Amino acid sequence: MGKLDGKVAAITGSTRSIGRAIAEAYLREGAKVVINGRSAEKGAVAMKEMGGGANVAFFAGDARNQKDCEGIVDFAIEKFGKLDIMVLNSGGVENTAPVAQMTDEEWMLEVTWNLHSVFWGMRKALQHMIPREAGRIIVTSSVEGKLGKPGIPGYAATKHAVLGLMKSAAHEVGTLNITVNAILPGIIETDIVRETGPDSAIAMGLGTYENMIALFCKESAIKRPNKVEEVAEVAVLLARDVAAGITGTSFPVDGGTMPY
Repeated sequence: MGKLDGKVAAITGSTRSIGRAIAEAYLREGAKVVINGRSAEKGAVAMKEMGGGANVAFFAGDARNQKDCEGIVDFAIEKFGKLDIMVLNSGGVENTAPVAQMTDEEWMLEVTWNLHSVFWGMRKALQHMIPREAGRIIVTSSVEGKLGKPGIPGYAATKHAVLGLMKSAAHEVGTLNITVNAILPGIIETDIVRETGPDSAIAMGLGTYENMIALFCKESAIKRPNKVEEVAEVAVLLARDVAAGITGTSFPVDGGTMPY
């Protein structure tokens, strides 16, 4: 028996990287999974590679769009009859900069992508879970949700913010067998980190992508980037029935970077 037999999960931003690893872990543990991304082509490739057959479905949508954030919940319920686990994973930056140089456009993009999307998806999922008195909500924050580095003020601010949202929601639904938690990954060389990392490194005053990765690794106890599979295993734990007493909590998967 799998640890998630009979469960239905929806995961934003999950055709690759952290979200994809969580989706694959959930499938292995017996869950039915809805993956999500902006590209229907990438979604089709991901489903084929995952080999989940009828247990995996793709919802095309942009997490920066409220209709799509809410739509994945409706899609999961229509496809599989219910929603037990909502993983609000999508997030990132495009053209980060120090505060003095940050454009309004980039600031709003990061707030929408990293905070609004979490709120929209969480609210919609809870509206389904509360009447059923059952559910698991997992938010992907970041090591920067408790720290903060120069050059990524919007990312740090929004990843801090989702922890407050998580904590408040956990207290609102704590007596209903619904848990709300966050995972805080350290540096992981995901596709989006590789894509935006060179510009982020410049904004952070580090010059190169390699220097940025080296800084994050130096700050950790393990002296290497974390892996998506390490995040996925924590996501499995938090989704299980045995995790009913774990809520309102932040779980670092950062190799010992955070001081607390």
